[in-house]
Amino acid sequence: MPAVQRPEGHIPFKRKLTWTAGVLLLYFFLTNVFLYGANQSADIFGQFRSLLAGGQGTVLHLGIGPIVTASIVLQLLGGADLLGLDTSDPRDQVLYQGLQKLLVVVMICLTGLPMVFIGGFLPANEAVAQSLGIGMLGVKWLIFAQIFVGGILVLFMDEIVSKWGVGSGIGLFIVAGVSQRLIGGLISPQGIGSSVGIIPQWIAVITGSASNVPSLLTSSGIQYLLFGGGQLLALATTILIFVIVVYAESVRVEIPLSHARVKGARGRFPVKLIYASVLPMILVRALQANIQFLGRILNRQLGSGMPTWLGTYSQNGYPTGGLFYYFAPIHSPNDWMWWAGGVGGHAAWQVLLRVAIDLGFMVVGGAIFAIFWVETADMGPESTAKQIQNSGMQIPGFRQNTGVIEKVMERYIPQVTVLGGALVGLLAVLANMLGTIGGTSGTSLLLAVSITYKLYEEIAEEQLMEMHPMMREMFGG
Repeated sequence: MPAVQRPEGHIPFKRKLTWTAGVLLLYFFLTNVFLYGANQSADIFGQFRSLLAGGQGTVLHLGIGPIVTASIVLQLLGGADLLGLDTSDPRDQVLYQGLQKLLVVVMICLTGLPMVFIGGFLPANEAVAQSLGIGMLGVKWLIFAQIFVGGILVLFMDEIVSKWGVGSGIGLFIVAGVSQRLIGGLISPQGIGSSVGIIPQWIAVITGSASNVPSLLTSSGIQYLLFGGGQLLALATTILIFVIVVYAESVRVEIPLSHARVKGARGRFPVKLIYASVLPMILVRALQANIQFLGRILNRQLGSGMPTWLGTYSQNGYPTGGLFYYFAPIHSPNDWMWWAGGVGGHAAWQVLLRVAIDLGFMVVGGAIFAIFWVETADMGPESTAKQIQNSGMQIPGFRQNTGVIEKVMERYIPQVTVLGGALVGLLAVLANMLGTIGGTSGTSLLLAVSITYKLYEEIAEEQLMEMHPMMREMFGG
């Protein structure tokens, strides 16, 4: 498979920042290049858009979805030990990366083809078909070709950032999309976008120029302040998520280490509360997005012939009953506040069952995917023990043996991994239920804060190595 060439030798920090900024600019440019020949339609991934880091009806319509779906398949195959590959072996590592790219290409086709040809989610423009003289089928193939090129570009842009820049491309694109929504949710003026930002809205309320504002001392006024245009609860939730994630990133169990040969050389191995990071949440939400995508395709194909127990849909394409309704994640306060009349006439027990399924899906799924992530990313007890052993370090009071170090790590890593994954899933659901600024989902906000925190740590580490070249040699060049 084609690959981005690895750099030979050290890359200066400024050049890494230049590559990262260049890819980020290209990403923003491509999210504003709309598909030629396609009519604008409802965004079926609208509720997951900030998480999938794409643009509706643009070249990057699929975003990072195919990459994430391919990662889910590989993680499941690797967890079941069906691949038979040892990622510590350079040859198997190359095979694994090539297999991942091949799966991404397959997922681009499996996701893009139904959107264009089966579901009709990207309808072809009849005027373009007549002007080009290729018919509606030809325009559909043209739309799919643009989507396919966009998916391949995202794949290689991610690889460029990973090899030549700072952090990862997937994380960079998620932070870019979420930041754009957050800034819009704060300062978007009236007449731009679907909703007014908090700051312009409050200026209008204070100056008396805002319309349809109830008396703030009544129950409807309090509801307006918390959930309506005031968005006070969304603002408080966003700030709270920032604080909790930054605090959780700093909570850790530190295992003391000492060098076996250099007397006085000591260190610590940190096992963070969010040991597997927040990235496994992408896999959980992507799985939910794929389930909803399947439901919409079945609804388009079967129509009234679709069994009601499987799912019923509104004219806008959103599930209103059946299994697909209960599997749909909670995205805003209107999805569960039945007493406010914003749940589409569903009974209280139906709403509570949907909340319980979403909560269970995120908490259990977060823990399971966190375990898979730790094992496939060589962060498990066995891999960590080998890394400590190879670095010449040992745990004071224990023999310098890989098996002994592994047993010590098994006391902490598995438990912290499960606890951290479940905690992140719980926070994601609670943030969605309370609402966030700009309509970003709780999962997207968690990811953005965690990725930004790790990006800050990587930048600080790069700057330290630039100032002290000897440290770069100690950490492997």
